[in-house]
Amino acid sequence: MKKLFKYILNIIPRPLLIRLSYIIRPILAFFLKGNKFTDPIDGKSFKTFLPYGYGNQRNNVLSPSTLSLERHRLLWLYLKNKTDFFQSELVSGSVKLKVLHFAPEQAFYKRFRNMKNLEYITTDLNSPLADVKADICNLPFNDNQFDVILCNHVLEHIPDDTKAMKELYRVLKPSGMAILQIPQDLTREITFEDDTITDKKERAKIFGQYDHVRVYGRDYFDKLRSIGFKVDEVDYTAEFSEEKITKYCLAKGEIIPVVYK
Repeated sequence: MKKLFKYILNIIPRPLLIRLSYIIRPILAFFLKGNKFTDPIDGKSFKTFLPYGYGNQRNNVLSPSTLSLERHRLLWLYLKNKTDFFQSELVSGSVKLKVLHFAPEQAFYKRFRNMKNLEYITTDLNSPLADVKADICNLPFNDNQFDVILCNHVLEHIPDDTKAMKELYRVLKPSGMAILQIPQDLTREITFEDDTITDKKERAKIFGQYDHVRVYGRDYFDKLRSIGFKVDEVDYTAEFSEEKITKYCLAKGEIIPVVYK
């Protein structure tokens, strides 16, 4: 199964994968249902999760029901337990949170769209789930427009990530919050990038995926600070028991970059 999933991920374009997954997902969820692992996003449990990875496949990480990965489940739990993102009702006279979501993940898209406390806008260059087709380095939005920005596993695809970060800072409201997750090697102090590497196989080997252009190190947080963000390096898995980390199939020690303007 690992070889099959790897082949599918590397051959089928991502927009088509998104469309096909709506058909395949309920079938997978039915055949894999059990009680060993639980997806906290929808509360459904399974005997196993699926493998995932464009290069090296990780076992037991892809939820059959929501298609969430470790980072999605961790983000969901953080937003639910540590922020007011999921407030169930609007206080009389209050204003909806204005949210900008880059490359919206299927695990979140419909759930966030249906939340009455959010004014929810999605954006991407290629995703069929995007409301606004836009280049992250040249966003068609006014300054100080959004209360919350979700931009997860996007910046590693962007050649000029500095310009992209400046645009994110520009459109975030003062005191607004952004969560800017990236694949990160926490054993690496300095981010590695080399724009001479253009071969897809070589990129996959060095950067972990054929369309990545860098491997972020721990200096990612300081780069965000240099843009002007106030940065919290949140190790939310430290608040969970080993049993819960295993039950939810989280990546122990994964850092959530929560930033403010």
